[in-house]
Amino acid sequence: MSLPVKVKKIWVYIYLSILIIVVAGAYIGGKPYIKSVLLNEYYERLNEPIIGIYDRGHSSVTNSPVNITHCTVVWKNTAIHFNEEYLTETLKKGNTLITIESWLKKYMGGQDARNVLYETLNGKFNRDIKELGSAIAKTNNEVYVRWNPDMEVPAYEYPWQLQSPELYIQAFNYVALKLKAIAPHVKIVWGPSGFPGDTEYWPGPENVDLVSITLGSNSEKKQTAYPLKTAIPEMLRLKLHRMRFINKPILVLGSPTISNANFNKNWLTQEYAYMDKYKSTVYSPENYGYKSGSKPERAHLSIGVFDPNRKLIHNPHVLVEHIFTDWGEIQRGEFSKKFDSIINRHHDAIVTMEPWRDTSKKPDYNVLQSTLDGRYDGLLKELYRVISNRGQTVYLRWAHEMEIPIHRYAWQSQDPVTYINTFRYFMQFDKGHAKNIRRVWGPAGDRGSADWWPGNDVVDYISIAIYGLPDKNISDPNKQEAFSTIFNRKYYRMRFLNRPLFITEIGVKGPEDYQRKWLEGAATTLTHNRHVFGVCYFNLYDNPKAWGNIKAPDWSISPQNMQVFSNYFKIDNKK
Repeated sequence: MSLPVKVKKIWVYIYLSILIIVVAGAYIGGKPYIKSVLLNEYYERLNEPIIGIYDRGHSSVTNSPVNITHCTVVWKNTAIHFNEEYLTETLKKGNTLITIESWLKKYMGGQDARNVLYETLNGKFNRDIKELGSAIAKTNNEVYVRWNPDMEVPAYEYPWQLQSPELYIQAFNYVALKLKAIAPHVKIVWGPSGFPGDTEYWPGPENVDLVSITLGSNSEKKQTAYPLKTAIPEMLRLKLHRMRFINKPILVLGSPTISNANFNKNWLTQEYAYMDKYKSTVYSPENYGYKSGSKPERAHLSIGVFDPNRKLIHNPHVLVEHIFTDWGEIQRGEFSKKFDSIINRHHDAIVTMEPWRDTSKKPDYNVLQSTLDGRYDGLLKELYRVISNRGQTVYLRWAHEMEIPIHRYAWQSQDPVTYINTFRYFMQFDKGHAKNIRRVWGPAGDRGSADWWPGNDVVDYISIAIYGLPDKNISDPNKQEAFSTIFNRKYYRMRFLNRPLFITEIGVKGPEDYQRKWLEGAATTLTHNRHVFGVCYFNLYDNPKAWGNIKAPDWSISPQNMQVFSNYFKIDNKK
């Protein structure tokens, strides 16, 4: 049965309207219009030129000219057409890097709140992958494809930022596998900006041929949590340092403010010399390469407390006591007394060495380099004399929470390589290697922790800190995160590092019933994660100076709550 004439006219008007919108969207002023909703787009990515290649395995590549055209392909879940001609012509001319951007209607003026990564995995962009792969398959030139870059930067430049690393990795590998199936010769590029925390989004070596970093990206300029280095050589060095776990060639991309005009190729040559200087330590492939496989599992969980007021140390399940010390306490003999009292109670000890505040009362703002220069050798010798060859195990932790970009401690916001060299100097200072000492590397577990990893040969345990408050602007105890939420986030950041955990600091504030519930959740998480060898409760209020105008949280718990927590590990801790 044929449609009525009126209905036919309506459909004709609809089709004509769509055609007009498509044409108008495709060309405004004779050029492709980027904001078109109904068209996927292609244009040259002039704001991110390829300004160099860094390949530790083939340093000669750096001095070769980079003849690669950089283009952008924009995928939209609203698009009904992709004009392939522009891209095909470019691919015929020579080698090409294609940066794909996947967009949803929400980010083009609509209200679609769906996640672009979920939509990728659900097949929303499968047609786009097929069309792009077909175009690439027709050329014999080298084609590099970079999908949804700058994923690690906590900004709102792109819809795939501020998303789950695991979800991004799944979507990345989904796209990479489909592209390679259609165009086997395509080179897949993983494209972080090179920002702290980039390796959280590393999809693995199987589907990645190259990596890219961006100098001065727009994404980084929009974030405020981490200071952006303005000197190009320093920026380059830090970004290449963050790639040390990943053995892939690196494309160095510019930005609107950094291009071939103001980028000196000698800076890349200098990086080869710099990394060669530390090739047996900081940049040793054997010592710092990615290690897969399961982590060792505990026979029992060591339960400890930092308890200066001695409210919890008599709990029968407490086996470890935590003390913090500094140069001044060692000089005055106070550390020796504190340590001996722990040993006399037949407890193991966590010793956190904070390298500051000596008796001269002159602040050493360059304490890491001063340590390397030997200024504190006498105090290190005394420290090791006190703790070595005692009847109890000593978990020795040096200059903790180094990765947080603040200045609470003199060793924070410093050069990662200087920190690593100082950590190694400290842990290798005791030439006798006392058998009772276990070496602990102690980041907070925050973004970019792996940048400060000092090496497999000087670390026995990794420690992280887990406190309920996710932000210093939150004072309501009910807004604290669950132990499991924090643990899973921080533990994931340690996935490159094959060492067991000893959680040397945990704490929760609030009413006693709330603390009990939080601790019970923590015990459940620890029960199911047997690569955690120890946990230590911080039974005191925090330093008020670190909290500004907000009252410092009091993490103290009652002996009853400590008993509830430790009872979960009765069987686990039988020796």
